[in-house]
Parts: sequence; structure tokens; C-alpha cells
Amino acid sequence: MQRLTFIPSANIKKKPLPVWTMGTISTPAGAVLKVRTDLSRADIWGMVKSRVSAFRMNYIVMPGLYAVGEPTKECDVFVTANYKMSFDALRRELTGMNAWVLVIDTKGINVWCAAGKGTFGTDELVKRITEAHLNSIVSHRRIILPQLGAVGVSAGTVQKKTGFRVSFGPVRAKDIPAYVSSSYKKTTEMSLTKFSVLDRLVLTPMEINPAMKKFPWFAAVVLIIFGLQPSGILFQQAWYGGLPFLVLGLLAVFSGAFLTPVLLPFVPFRSFAIKGWLMGLVTNFLSAQFYSFVNTQDKLLLVTSYILFPALSSYIALQFTGATTFTGMSGVKRELKIGIPFYFGALGISLVLIVLFKIREWGLV
Repeated sequence: MQRLTFIPSANIKKKPLPVWTMGTISTPAGAVLKVRTDLSRADIWGMVKSRVSAFRMNYIVMPGLYAVGEPTKECDVFVTANYKMSFDALRRELTGMNAWVLVIDTKGINVWCAAGKGTFGTDELVKRITEAHLNSIVSHRRIILPQLGAVGVSAGTVQKKTGFRVSFGPVRAKDIPAYVSSSYKKTTEMSLTKFSVLDRLVLTPMEINPAMKKFPWFAAVVLIIFGLQPSGILFQQAWYGGLPFLVLGLLAVFSGAFLTPVLLPFVPFRSFAIKGWLMGLVTNFLSAQFYSFVNTQDKLLLVTSYILFPALSSYIALQFTGATTFTGMSGVKRELKIGIPFYFGALGISLVLIVLFKIREWGLV
């Protein structure tokens, strides 16, 4: 799929329009692209790709003002991030409505994460309101932001600099029609972030994919270590000795990137690092029973597995903090401050134990 971008009004006639547009609408500030509210197969395929690969880093919409339906100067202005999935979620829920959509530049990051990082912020919002000449397009002075963007925006500063009053709408775009029809009043349900099992499950491919891209390097190191003999590298020895570690490595990815996110509320402790370590410890214990680590000559490898793979699971689980509503920036920083020395320590001890194993295997002691 091609990179999706908004064509600024001055260039609308010079470049092909994105497939999710349907012409333009004239405004006092110039032509504005009208967008479809139905998602095409290309949109759905892009959504799938963004869930399972690094494609999401380029799945963006150019910042600017868009029109849904046939909006007039009295119609609402909804603000969203330029991450295409955030944009798609909003336009889909505006079906049957006439509205303006102001997309701000969040560097291709969704609203929740961008607000925490500061890209869904006050300065960027002020910039886009000004550049879109919004004051000449609408007669009112109000804009509606997603509630999850509140942490990054100072409503008072925006109003002082632009004259537009900020209202924070529902957590989920699907509640916007009900929110508007109820005179812009939110129910308790509209203000709650549930982050259910399904919500967490659909995010796990984005955690599994980066880890699996690095797994071949891990596998190569393991096979070299176990295959290395005084006479050279023996393939049979590498495969026989390294296979348990390769399996445990895959299980560490599974426990850190899948089990921990899915079972997040049920795993003890608040710390993601500890949650991931516990899940890694459990999967390591269960899987190690099927291999020969427990005999006398492999005690060093058994100990190594209990040090290395739970730590690896913990590190991978910690990456999920960027996708969850369960923690904030300060909590992540605290975890990293403690976790990184622990991970390096676990890696160092594991390497020492493996060296000792190889020395003993070669009969040097």
C-alpha cells in the first residue's frame, strides 16, 4: 500500500487524491478535502498491516483540515492524530454527520501515546488551528478533542492563543454520535478506559513482531556457542545442544509479548518488568521439564535458563508500557531505571555460566 498523505489545498489539482477522499469543499480559507466515512478494503488491509508490522510507522495522514459530509460554519470540529488508524476510527464514527476534522502532526503516533510523548500537545494544536485558518471557516469557537489527549493539551493556553475553547469528548470514537446528540454531555461509561482482553490482544502482534525480527540473531549466537568445539563448529552438536535454548527463547518472547499483555490485570504486582519476569519464570519452569537440563552435567545450563529467559521475558513485557493505559511516563522511567541494570546483570551472569559450561564440556577443568 502506498504511503497515505493529505494533499494541501494549494496542491489539490497537482497530485492524485488519496482513495479515502471524495472531492473537495470550498471554504473562505480555500478548498478542503472531503473524506469518506466507509472503510475500503485498502483501509482494512492497512489496518491489519499496521497491527502486525513496522508499517504502522508510516501509516499516516498529512496534518490539516478535512470535511465530513457537507459541513457548514456552524458544524463541530473534531481533532485527532495523524496516525491513520486514529483518523479512520474517527471518520467511520462520523457517518451521517456533517463535521470538520482537524488532524494534527503526532509523528504517526496514536492519540494516547502521542499525548504522553508530547506530540499531541498544546503547541501543535495551536499551530494547526492557525494554519488551517479555522477562525474563518467556522463561526463558533469550540473544538472537540479525544479525552485520551487531555494529558498533553493545556485547554487554557489553547483558548488564550487561538480563541477556541477546548472540550474533551469521549474516550472512544464510537461514542461521539451519542455525545453530540446529548448536547455534548458525557456519561460515566463514555469517560472510562476499559482496555479489555480484546484491546490488549490486538496489540500483541506489534510486540511480537519486533522481538521475532531479532530472534535470528539470538539463534545464530546460540548455535555457534553450542556448536563450538576445539576442532571447530559441529552442526550436530550445535543443534542438539542449542535446541532447548532456542525453544526457551521463543517461549520468552511468547510470555513477554503475548501472555503478559493478555493476562496483565491478573498477574501480580504493578510493575510490567516483574509481571513479565513472573510469566517468563512460569513458562521456563514448565518447558525445562521436557529437556535434559536437570541431569548432573547440565546443571549450569539449568541455572542459566532460569536467569536469562525470565529476564528476557521481563524486558519484552516492559515494551508494552507504550501501548497501555495502565501506567504513565513517570512509572515507565522508574521501571527502566531499575530494570536495565538487572537485564545487563542477568546477561552477564548467564554468559559467565555458559563459558563455565563450555570449559567443562571441553574437559579443561
